[in-house]
Amino acid sequence: MKEHRYALTLNWTGNTGQGTSHYTAYQRDYTLEIPGKPSLHGSADPAFRGDPARWNPEDMLLASLSACHKLWYLHLCAVNKVNVLVYVDHPEARMVEGDAERRGHFTEVVLRPQVVVSDDSDAQMALRLHEDAHHECFVANSVNFPVRCEAVIEHQS
Repeated sequence: MKEHRYALTLNWTGNTGQGTSHYTAYQRDYTLEIPGKPSLHGSADPAFRGDPARWNPEDMLLASLSACHKLWYLHLCAVNKVNVLVYVDHPEARMVEGDAERRGHFTEVVLRPQVVVSDDSDAQMALRLHEDAHHECFVANSVNFPVRCEAVIEHQS
């Protein structure tokens, strides 16, 4: 079994001088850093007193699922002679709060990739490869909620 490890530094930048002395005394802002990569500025979702201009954990989970699917999909298309020219995804996630046992949790993610393939590519194969990409995606294989894919395939015009 092959193992991969990942590490980063999360630095809370939201201490306004009072620490966490009370709920409204601090900002939820943080910076994620990995040597050699641009820093990512995060916060909580605005519903939880976060900065709406910054990435929140829920945004990043949705982005991770979308990006992982796309990377596997492009790989599978390349090895199956499907020439992808455009790939745009508009994924959405659903999270609920209020469950006494699980508190807040994601209930589903829907990926909506819009793919343009070359005229000589097999559009049916291009559509089927989304299912294969879903089964290969490391992130989708790691979550405990459904991840659906509603792909649209078009030939180059």
